[in-house]
Amino acid sequence: MKEESIERAKVLIESLPYMQTFRHKTVVIKYGGHAMVDENLKKQFALDVILMKHIGINPVIVHGGGPQINLLLDRLQIKPSYVQGMRVTDGETMDVVEMVLVGKVNKEIVGNINHCGGRAVGLSGRDGDLVCAEKLQVSKKTDVAAMENAPPELIDLGRVGRVTRINAEILRTLEREDFIPVIAPVGVGADGQAFNINADLVAGAIAAELKAAKLILLTDVEGVKDRQGELIHSLLRDDIETLIDKETIVGGMIPKVRCCGEALAGGVTKAHIIDGRVEHAILLEMFTREGVGTEIV
Repeated sequence: MKEESIERAKVLIESLPYMQTFRHKTVVIKYGGHAMVDENLKKQFALDVILMKHIGINPVIVHGGGPQINLLLDRLQIKPSYVQGMRVTDGETMDVVEMVLVGKVNKEIVGNINHCGGRAVGLSGRDGDLVCAEKLQVSKKTDVAAMENAPPELIDLGRVGRVTRINAEILRTLEREDFIPVIAPVGVGADGQAFNINADLVAGAIAAELKAAKLILLTDVEGVKDRQGELIHSLLRDDIETLIDKETIVGGMIPKVRCCGEALAGGVTKAHIIDGRVEHAILLEMFTREGVGTEIV
């Protein structure tokens, strides 16, 4: 028993330099995947961000909610449609997206944090024009167009948006009052209408605007892997496109690493892609020498 207590004390001492380094710094966390649906992991996540806040770190949470959106669409007998991995979002689907992300998922995360003793406030990108957006333009180069040197065919994704500006004053106000912001990735266009935006991209844009010390993306994989399936512990931003060209980084990992690269270019100090299925993954990344997942610098 005494030996176990000593080991716990050693862990705390090991964590001290990291706590001192990140005190008064901002850490933006993209919360998604299995960590959002497993009841045990949901509670651990809430406790992790509360601990960060109590030791002087400013966590900002941006969450996803794709599976929850699909569940309600299925109940309403609305068949989801995807193009290049992005959800086609017509007016009816946008209503469902906003209802689920802002009205259900966001409030559940806020409730979990507050129930565990934290002080969280839920926002969407429409609150205070936090996330300004415009329609995302996606094109498809057809074989005919390529032969005729014609412009690529534009694909209409509906109310799918891209971030144009982050108005972070509301986040700075909440930070001064010791609240934890929890943000649903719904943006607002110049016409006042809502846009559905990828949560990774919103998290990256907010991290860049706040010049965050860290951007952490929680995923359902260990991190970025090489062609032999081994975890890449550290990755240079300048190597991202080379690894994509070599097909070392493929599939859904491509937008995640590019998001991290853009955040670093915007002033974020470090970005991390970590496995949210691991208990206390955020704390392991923040406060241990080894860390977890892939660090991008």
